[in-house]
Amino acid sequence: MPPALPGARPDFIQDIAMTNGNSEHVTYRVKHFDPDRDQAPRWQEYRIASSAGMTVLEGLWQLKETQAPGLAWRASCRMGVCGSCGMWINGKARLACNTQIAELESSFVTVAPLPNFDIVRDLVPDLTPMFDAHTVVLPFLIRSDRAEQESPTVEYHQSREELERYLQFSYCIKCGCCMAACPTFATDALYSGPMPLTQAQRYNSDSRDDGFGQRKTVLAGTAGPWRCHYAGECSRVCPKGVDPAKAIQLMKRELVLDFLRLRRHSRPTDLVEKPEGIKRRPDIPEAPARTV
Repeated sequence: MPPALPGARPDFIQDIAMTNGNSEHVTYRVKHFDPDRDQAPRWQEYRIASSAGMTVLEGLWQLKETQAPGLAWRASCRMGVCGSCGMWINGKARLACNTQIAELESSFVTVAPLPNFDIVRDLVPDLTPMFDAHTVVLPFLIRSDRAEQESPTVEYHQSREELERYLQFSYCIKCGCCMAACPTFATDALYSGPMPLTQAQRYNSDSRDDGFGQRKTVLAGTAGPWRCHYAGECSRVCPKGVDPAKAIQLMKRELVLDFLRLRRHSRPTDLVEKPEGIKRRPDIPEAPARTV
């Protein structure tokens, strides 16, 4: 243990000691699946050395280098930006690069691929359904002045208030954690899921966009927000604070208001006279006499 520095915190001194080699150990419980060899996923435990500040992703790299060279997962930026390392860690969808082992408050680190998706191999989920649904909702700016959009001559003005309407939803990194936590997506194959719907709302809320009329054909149907039961798990696990549950509720409101606007400008139904040959059924009693 190095000598205490003036004003240094005890936990900081402990961190220095662990970084200098006084490491502890942690047990990784990893879900394996190789479609070429395994008929079903299997669990295997490993024990590795851990140090202060060590992330779950760093532990996986150590595990691959020392004990499980064939272990597969996705990762890229290592700083919570790309969303590649979304995994099911100790019963919750998280980013492996942003999750420190010390945060788990357990001597076990249980790692599995994100649920609600097929497994490609080991910790790699098949996110194709998520990205297919994302494509269908037209996640890009749509404008009537297409020529200006493709060959801009000026900038589109946008106030700070207009920016704030969609800014939070633009932080999505497409990691799939919200989809893995959504109980509706787990049981309903028709439901688009929180990520695609949030991105649809991101562009619906953008003052520069004019594509709501095209997107609502998808959003108002069986793949849209009406299948959401508002469990809120998508917002709880989102590593970027996007709050998909909020986006979906706002989308429901916009769809209802749009329907009411159409009704308000539509022609009322014509009166239909009583068709000939229809008589009152004898088993239905007459209405009582009016008292007012």
